[in-house]
Amino acid sequence: MAAVLFDFSGTLFRVESTESWLRDVLKEAGLTLPESELADNARALEVAGALAGGAAPVELPEDLAELWAVRDESAELHRAAYTGLSRRVPLPDPALHDALYERQMSPAAWAPYPDTAEVLRTLRERGIGVGVVSNIGWDLRPVFREHGLDAYVDVYTLSYEHGVRKPDPRLFSAACAELGADPRQVVMVGDSRTADGGAAALGCRVHFVDHLPVAQRPDALRPVLAMVS
Repeated sequence: MAAVLFDFSGTLFRVESTESWLRDVLKEAGLTLPESELADNARALEVAGALAGGAAPVELPEDLAELWAVRDESAELHRAAYTGLSRRVPLPDPALHDALYERQMSPAAWAPYPDTAEVLRTLRERGIGVGVVSNIGWDLRPVFREHGLDAYVDVYTLSYEHGVRKPDPRLFSAACAELGADPRQVVMVGDSRTADGGAAALGCRVHFVDHLPVAQRPDALRPVLAMVS
């Protein structure tokens, strides 16, 4: 194998809980809520699917359905989709909805899985190319830099920069081309059988991991090392 492509959210990193997300934004804004009200609002935001990288909407509002389908194709669409979902939940200050969106782009909102650094470092030591292919509406490179992992990534192929989203083969093809790798010598690692499985159309091998909390998934990435040895 010449290269490994990784999804971002739920594969290499996990976003913070919805309650932590809301709590940090309220703190930054100098606002406090009773614990019961904070918990209720956090649950409502989770049901709404307002946290990118978190749970999907339990029920997608009809007026956001078209936007949701293309949310990862530009930064503007992504922000509009997620703040649109967030605004379904009344909060003490309307400005909090934009603040919540900004928070989910912060490196502090993300934690790498326990084996992420080990696997990326080992691939670099073996001379295997590494790419990150993500359906996303913002630049995740600062997350990798803040967590000391950017040095192990050769290529970032992000949907909003290309105007297409997984499972469209064009996104995987762009990553392979930038790495100079034949797709038939590439492994795609991700948590979505629908989105990440699209790499198989190019001839890539695909390895799936479960999108679990960090503490519950200590070593799901390590099998990739055996696949490229």
